[in-house]
Amino acid sequence: MTSIFILFLKIFVGLMLMALVVVLALLFDGVDRIFHARMQRRVGPPLLQPVYDIVKLMGKENIVPRRASRFFFMLAPWLALVVTAMIFLYIPVSSSRAVLGTEGDMILIVYLLAMGGVVMAVGGFASGNPIANIGAGREITLMMSYEFPLAIVISTLAWVAYKSGMPGSPFSLETFASGSVWRAVGEVGDVGLVCLFLSLAFVVPGETGKGPMDIPEAKTEILDGLIIEYSGVNLALLKVTFALRSFAISAFMTSLFVPVSLAGIVGTGGFFIAVFDFLFFWVKVFFVQMIFVTLMRTSFGRLKIGQASRLYVMKVAGLSVTGMILLSIDVMTR
Repeated sequence: MTSIFILFLKIFVGLMLMALVVVLALLFDGVDRIFHARMQRRVGPPLLQPVYDIVKLMGKENIVPRRASRFFFMLAPWLALVVTAMIFLYIPVSSSRAVLGTEGDMILIVYLLAMGGVVMAVGGFASGNPIANIGAGREITLMMSYEFPLAIVISTLAWVAYKSGMPGSPFSLETFASGSVWRAVGEVGDVGLVCLFLSLAFVVPGETGKGPMDIPEAKTEILDGLIIEYSGVNLALLKVTFALRSFAISAFMTSLFVPVSLAGIVGTGGFFIAVFDFLFFWVKVFFVQMIFVTLMRTSFGRLKIGQASRLYVMKVAGLSVTGMILLSIDVMTR
């Protein structure tokens, strides 16, 4: 009975958490649009404009192209949304445990992020539209480019956690959320961590498809690319998925590199501290998203797919390898 109760409790908490992050992701998307407009000296849309868009699209008809593979075309938006929302079940909110936290959840999160992109690309290919095929191909190319430096960042952090004796599994995100990796290294290691932090910061636009990496959709070039044929509920699901991807990678980055909690600052616990810690975590995610999504997409123009691929494979990967070498020197010499 106890195990069944725990199972139902996890399902309930997980559903409530996913509903919460959908609402927060849409609100953060609204704030992102406002800040983006103000930086360009425009008024911008109202805060709830993303919610209005989703509600309007939910009442529209789903149109399936004549040449589309109907099954994969209709499945892709739902599967992309579910896969992306599941990421938050493995992210510990501040000092609390993740709903489905495991010993290898960092690897699983990277897998879910990649799977969301692959599913949307499959939907683009299944539409039968040549423009959507171009966007889907760009999505796959971009994903293959930034996955390499992302893998280096994750594996290096796990190795540092293992060698420095941080409590918990090296590939568990709870290990980094409960104990700061910045305290586990010396001065040389701090420089290495900065390199990894910047590498992950460059990965964020690739994961979100915004700013310099607005390549698979590219409204001014290929008219929304891989989602050009979607409408109605399917388009609404994809819009929510895009908002969740920005939110998820920002929360992931926050858990890895900004694990500051109010309980650790105050030095005590309690119900009210836990509540404020919960809210404080989303505030940190908000600032990470504003800096590495909103500011970057406002400050930089869109790159070509070849330029983006070379940036990730050569420069960002080189930066992450530099961080790996510096951290290896720091850990092995301590």
